[in-house]
Amino acid sequence: MGSAQINNLPGGNATLIEKSSAETAEEGYERGLGSRQIQMIAIGGAIGVGLFMGAGANIAKAGPSIILMYALAGVIIFFIMRALGELLLYRPISGSFAEYAREFLGPFFGYVTGWTYWLNWVVTGMAELTAAAIYVHFWFPQIPQWVSALTFLVVLFGVNLISVKIFGEVEFWFSMVKVTAIIGMIVIGLGVLTLGFSDAGDTATPANLWSHGGIFPNGIGSSLMTLQGVMFAYLAVELVGVTAGESENPEKTLPKAINTLPWRIIIFYVGALAVILSVVKWTEFTAGESPFVYAFEKIGIPLAAGIVNFVVLTAALSSCNSGMYSTGRMLRGLAKNREAPEAFGRLNSRKTPAIGIAVSVSLMGIGVVLNYFVPAKAFEYVTSVATAAGIWTWMMILASHIRYRRGVETGRLRKSPFPAPGGSTCSWIALIFLLVVTVMIGINPDSRVCLYVGAVWAVGLAVGWQFVKQHHQEPAAAEPAPAPAPR
Repeated sequence: MGSAQINNLPGGNATLIEKSSAETAEEGYERGLGSRQIQMIAIGGAIGVGLFMGAGANIAKAGPSIILMYALAGVIIFFIMRALGELLLYRPISGSFAEYAREFLGPFFGYVTGWTYWLNWVVTGMAELTAAAIYVHFWFPQIPQWVSALTFLVVLFGVNLISVKIFGEVEFWFSMVKVTAIIGMIVIGLGVLTLGFSDAGDTATPANLWSHGGIFPNGIGSSLMTLQGVMFAYLAVELVGVTAGESENPEKTLPKAINTLPWRIIIFYVGALAVILSVVKWTEFTAGESPFVYAFEKIGIPLAAGIVNFVVLTAALSSCNSGMYSTGRMLRGLAKNREAPEAFGRLNSRKTPAIGIAVSVSLMGIGVVLNYFVPAKAFEYVTSVATAAGIWTWMMILASHIRYRRGVETGRLRKSPFPAPGGSTCSWIALIFLLVVTVMIGINPDSRVCLYVGAVWAVGLAVGWQFVKQHHQEPAAAEPAPAPAPR
């Protein structure tokens, strides 16, 4: 791409911002995502199946301390997002994670990051489909999980072959449902705790947070082992980076979306779980069941459990829809860098990467197969793999940010208008934290499967790189940017 040469020149940052806008136009994407949509996509990205579904298993393992685990992970996520924000304002471009890794760490890391982030969303899509099938089971227990998962897969594939403007609008309303529902749950839960109206009776009390074995009923070690599932809950907050190339005004919308992240974490994770665990004691929650649905069944509000189940179903489908969006864009970015088949770089008449989306959706169908053979373990298997892939992406963001800050400090690069607080120090802290979580994933026998999948994935990427690097050795990468193709 020739970006590395531009980086080292004084004033190169301004050149790159202009270049990124030109690249976006040349790629054929339209900047169809407005501030309203970006803000809600960012908010909705923090509310997904990891909270609604995965929190049940985490509560059963960690008890009330799960609130502290989500808060701790939330701080690390904020460090990651501020690092990403500084890079995004330095050069807002589609496929940002892979582009930054390619620029600051080398072509190989850009290639690996692009493909691994694609894997992250493919597997996350499987998790969302699995969760959605479980939610349907709440109403229709006679329908097999795999049937529901397959139905949603086909429907969402059709929805994704639309323009980015319609995608943004659909995600806006999906996220609006999730946000409104969470706030409503918190308000109702606080009403139960203060006014005492519900079937929960006197058992609904803040004392539930420490009265049944303490804050760490199973020990600190058991609580720390939930960090794998907790980190999965935060997957998708980085989605704003993928939308950078299609947002109308990234210089204004992206900082605002990132700076509101702490409030989203406090309200939607820490606040919601604190209320839920006060209304219902932690010992009543189990894996495989949404704690929110169970809590409202316990409260006894007519139809409340069904309404909550609909909301969490919407959340799962929303996240899966976003996953299809992300995978198509990431494959197209790889194709533009000659790191994926050329066909993935084509847009259909509606300016969406239909071929890339189709391939991703077909692989998400593996989740349907898992729901057929191992419905009880399907969610845990796919979340562990998705978390490992997500951790790699976050680590590449942090490593790229550290290298970028080094360039700024030596005067080779101009400062981003949105610098991360603490500079590279917070990025180092977050990087070490992610390495610790990776070790915990390996220790946990239930999540260790992702390491086996990761080993196979690494071999596949290494083999693929032998073919890809031949293209990087061609002189085309060092040539000036080509003129727009004739239309």
